[in-house]
Amino acid sequence: MKRITLFLGLVLLASAPTFAATNQSVRSEAGDHPRIAAAIQELESAIQYMEKAPHDFGGHKAEALRASREAVKQLRKALAYRAKADRK
Repeated sequence: MKRITLFLGLVLLASAPTFAATNQSVRSEAGDHPRIAAAIQELESAIQYMEKAPHDFGGHKAEALRASREAVKQLRKALAYRAKADRK
């Protein structure tokens, strides 16, 4: 068990610089694509609002939250793809 934990720790340490570089690149891509960055911010704000709302929006709250989270995930993937493609 200790060997597995050590191995996973080393893998995470080895990938940290790559993750940091990708994260930085995604941030710069957000600057290059301000509408996508703004959409992510607005969706995250809407998610927070819906989560706190005392009503279920006519039964649509759960699906709206799921779809909004998925949209944020896909928009971030789009920026990550651009960041990776632009580094080549």
